[in-house]
Amino acid sequence: MALGNKEAPTSEYNRIAMDTAQKFHAIRKAGVEKNRGAERPREKLFPAFDRAGLGIVLEYERMGNRPVSEALERAFETLGYSLEHLGLTIGTIVRGIDLRAIGTDEAELLRKLLLERKVIFFHDQHLEEDEQVTLARHFGELDAFPFGGSGQNPYVLEIRHGRHSPGIENGWHTDVTWMERPSLGSIAQCIQAPPFGGDTLFSDSHACYLGLTTELRDAIEHLEGIHDYRNFLTQRAPGSLPEDLLKQIQEEIPFGVSHPLVRTHPETGQRGLYIHGGFLRHESLTDRRSGETLDAKQSRNLVRELLQQHARPEYTCRFRWGVGSIAFWDNRAAQHYAVSDYFPHQRVLRRVTVSGDRPFLRPIEAE
Repeated sequence: MALGNKEAPTSEYNRIAMDTAQKFHAIRKAGVEKNRGAERPREKLFPAFDRAGLGIVLEYERMGNRPVSEALERAFETLGYSLEHLGLTIGTIVRGIDLRAIGTDEAELLRKLLLERKVIFFHDQHLEEDEQVTLARHFGELDAFPFGGSGQNPYVLEIRHGRHSPGIENGWHTDVTWMERPSLGSIAQCIQAPPFGGDTLFSDSHACYLGLTTELRDAIEHLEGIHDYRNFLTQRAPGSLPEDLLKQIQEEIPFGVSHPLVRTHPETGQRGLYIHGGFLRHESLTDRRSGETLDAKQSRNLVRELLQQHARPEYTCRFRWGVGSIAFWDNRAAQHYAVSDYFPHQRVLRRVTVSGDRPFLRPIEAE
């Protein structure tokens, strides 16, 4: 029944809520008056359970409070290229460039942009396999991938999903941490895009690290964990692998390598959270100083907490693929998540990976 302009009677709950709100407001106001002029430390403004905003602020300040440095921005403008930034600290689309035609100078500019933005994107490129490999060679030596179907060029990994193979990369990760020298980065091109969905999200590992509490940063400062490729030998294998082949693979490709939970970027010197939930043995965390392995429960709990960090939206940007789109991400500074929301439609990417360095952590006193 409509009450028109007649005021509805106040319920008991609302009477209590309004009275409580007045009391809360009075206490807050008194606190503000008491502390007027006193500057609270910025870290104290963010609760321990919600520091993503602080991580972004700290990383953006490190970047000079600009999405890209002024000199680099001018260099791109001079060449007639435009930049569209997707996230505050991560992700930039480069427009107006033909990746088939770049030389050493353009490649160096793209490398600098990658270091500043962690992942860079391009549209309407349509490179053949060999052209994609040639592009990747501008940035270093290449790594072939032993656990997937390659294209005609052995350095190309084809990532194909559709009616009989739903996307399985929908977890936050950085590539190939099971390698002694994980790749610097990956260059992926979309060959077939679904009519909807299939985006990839990228998360800023530097900001994730800065957003950890001081106590958590201290707790993981000297910890490392063992990574291996067991997933590729079990559920991802097309069938049961013969024992002799399993043995050969593990003899030829080290099965179990140790990496720090925090790594120093070898080119920028910045620290980033470095973890892969699928390759890391969750019970394997060890203190580098003493060689002591943490209690298995403590190790798993710590890993579980760290694995939640990259999923905070504040740290991320989202990229929509189209045929001919290319993403070039820095595995030392970012994680990614391939959204599996397009089944049963087909999505095909071609990926080439650039060789990297063994992860390390530079002591704070040396930074």
